[in-house]
Amino acid sequence: MAGLRLGPLLRYADGSCATVWVETSGPCTAEVRCADGSRGTARTFRIAGHHYALVPVGGLTPGTATEYEVFLDGASVWPPADSRFPASVIATPTDDDGMRVAFGSCRWAAPPAGGKDSVGPDALDTLSARVAADPERARPDVLLLLGDQVYADEVSDATRHWLAGRRDLDRPPGDQIADYEEYTRLYYESWLDPEVRWLLSTVPSCMIFDDHDVIDDWNTSAAWLADMRATDWWQERLLSGLMSYWVYQQLGNLSPDELAADPLYAAVRETPDGTDALRAFAARADSDPASVRWSYRRDFGRTRLLMVDSRAARVLDEDRRTMLDPGEAAWLREQILEGRGDSDSDSDSDSDSNSAYDHLLIGTSLPWLLPHLVHDVEAWNAAMCGGERGERWARRGEWIRRGADLEHWAAFPSSFDALGDLIAEAGTGPGAPATVSVLSGDVHHAYVAEPSWAGRAPDARVAQLTCSPVHNSVPLSIRLGFRFGWSAPARALGRRIARHGRCAPPAVSWRRTGGPWFGNQIMTLTLRGRSARLRLEQARANRDGTNALRTITDRELA
Repeated sequence: MAGLRLGPLLRYADGSCATVWVETSGPCTAEVRCADGSRGTARTFRIAGHHYALVPVGGLTPGTATEYEVFLDGASVWPPADSRFPASVIATPTDDDGMRVAFGSCRWAAPPAGGKDSVGPDALDTLSARVAADPERARPDVLLLLGDQVYADEVSDATRHWLAGRRDLDRPPGDQIADYEEYTRLYYESWLDPEVRWLLSTVPSCMIFDDHDVIDDWNTSAAWLADMRATDWWQERLLSGLMSYWVYQQLGNLSPDELAADPLYAAVRETPDGTDALRAFAARADSDPASVRWSYRRDFGRTRLLMVDSRAARVLDEDRRTMLDPGEAAWLREQILEGRGDSDSDSDSDSDSNSAYDHLLIGTSLPWLLPHLVHDVEAWNAAMCGGERGERWARRGEWIRRGADLEHWAAFPSSFDALGDLIAEAGTGPGAPATVSVLSGDVHHAYVAEPSWAGRAPDARVAQLTCSPVHNSVPLSIRLGFRFGWSAPARALGRRIARHGRCAPPAVSWRRTGGPWFGNQIMTLTLRGRSARLRLEQARANRDGTNALRTITDRELA
């Protein structure tokens, strides 16, 4: 009889349907039964010896929260008989309820050694404990995980010991992840954490990868990619990373309608073993990145989320380097502007009849707006690598780019400006939302930055909201560097560096309006009507050995 190996994860949820993801120990029929009578079933599919199901649940009632159970071939497997957590629920909020969006990135899931956590309390664990202790208290309506859900290049001691039991760690890639089976180990280590397992079973989640889901500096440059492809281990590492991402993360990002129209999902479910079909898909994504779209859109009532792939969709050729390939950029523009009214009818302070949404969230693992010195250094580096100062500076620039991780939006100047222009367009006019928020992680600290445009002021409140890590650390030198990066002397230094690179001024200016804050943390946006409120909380250890979330800032955005 099949057992529950991992999950359940509540992934997609709207007013009438949801999807629940599970991994099982063998082939079976997975079933979700809700207390209100709604239910769904799905037969498992097989990938590389593992069995999975994504169960669609229909017939849900808007504005309710219903408890659910998971059955495999008719046997109850969730909740566990000895569970110390409240029952998992599927909630279907309505527009009147507003929306609570929690987000963060960079969760290194290594279990504490000897009971002491080397990088401090885990913000997701701490959030889970708070919600479990008071289930009636406002909980997130959705959790956005903005990259580095697993670290394929920085494994725990326990995983390193496990790897050593299956292969020679003196051979590349050493104590990093090499194949699909090893990727599954990372997800078990991360998602079998009891608090996180329960939280993901009861709060819908949206995910996107960043570099550590595959390897540090993934797709930094064409030269970097050529060096990686010259190794004898990279191909298997990349294909396994993409395959496991599709199974463990991407499938749950999609709506039931999108799943029904997905030929790959149909293929893996219709064959006894979908490994070859998924591997061929991953190989195509590697050889022709523009043929695959990892970005996606989710609408939560009057809130639109666009989760943007800022890793695999890049164009890396130095003479036409962009963060998004042309097809991806066109898709993003279409999704942002779809449904926007173009009439000049009057609007009041509470609503806009021409607006397709009240709040636009752009999720991109890498921040759009960085500390000014960091931005200028990245723009300068892009110019050097592009040959602005000759071949010698180009070689030096590539070395600096890799060593200092200079590959954010600022390192793709045309893409930086294009995103700014698109945000300004989306935030202006009778169909403008109340807020446009760029949600990011990656940089192991949190801050708020607000842009402005010369000669025009968008009607929407626009902000870069950066929050990381959920569970990781940042050296003191990096902390000091990021603090200095926002200062007036740093801005002056940045301008001098940019002049050396003959860099054009960016099309947008910005200022920091909050932070930088350092620690394991989570941000929450509370969206109600056309109002928006931001809260940042950090996980702190109490004297009694418990952990708690401490509010660092709580402010209105609109």
